[in-house]
Amino acid sequence: MWTTENRGRYDRNRLRYPSDLTDEEWRHVEPLIPPAKRGGDKRTVDIREVVNALMYVLSTGCQWRAIPKDLPPRSTVHGYFDLWSWDGTLDRIHHELYIKCREAIGREASPTAAVIDSQSVKSAEKGGPTIRRGTTLARARSVTLSSIRKAC
Repeated sequence: MWTTENRGRYDRNRLRYPSDLTDEEWRHVEPLIPPAKRGGDKRTVDIREVVNALMYVLSTGCQWRAIPKDLPPRSTVHGYFDLWSWDGTLDRIHHELYIKCREAIGREASPTAAVIDSQSVKSAEKGGPTIRRGTTLARARSVTLSSIRKAC
């Protein structure tokens, strides 16, 4: 429920974009981002800005080419999105934030039961490899956007 007590906690008016991470949200995500690979050039991009750009794309649904100019280039953002999807970084972020959210509301880290209705089963049967990319985007959005905000 939205109360005046929560207003300061979720007030995004001071951010450049509502999808940008607050300092508190970034403190939860930063340790989960893998370091730059050894042996190559130093990472020159601000990784927090890459995450902010990903959050912008995923929260607005804009095309990659429509990423605002004050965020990193779309090729950089898309490259990190592909890498983090492939190497499991997005899944690890989701898992860690999911656990923090459950513990913050006094629940055990892992649910002890699940409910699946017949409609969910029917929908899953129709899915397949052709919808993989779309579900990855949807999962990444729900992973980062809602989980980060709930964790704080």
